Amino acid sequence: MSTNYAAPGRMVAHNMVTTQFELDGFRVTRTLGVVRGIVVRSRSIFGTIGAGLQTILGGNITLLTNLCEKTRSEAFDLMLQHAAELGGNAVVGARYDATEVMQGVTEVLAYGTAVFVEPAR
Repeated sequence: MSTNYAAPGRMVAHNMVTTQFELDGFRVTRTLGVVRGIVVRSRSIFGTIGAGLQTILGGNITLLTNLCEKTRSEAFDLMLQHAAELGGNAVVGARYDATEVMQGVTEVLAYGTAVFVEPAR
């Protein structure tokens, strides 16, 4: 009996993702391939000015931290959608990568391997 652990809206549930290559309590029955979510984001002029002012004061640059977190979250969700489109209900070996594609423009990539899992017996 196969159970689909994907969340509504054709997206793998967040708790079915791991950086490991196996998911505790489950066994991989099918490996479906590499999945990814890519977001390319630039800072607004206001964000750039605000971040510049925060660098003068030192400490955490919250404007950029929030932008980075939002971008990573979007890339992660796109990866989960891609996994569900391939018929997966989990992602193993999940990773992030970021590259500055031009000044002020950054690409964030979330990637892993889509798998179909069933509860371990």
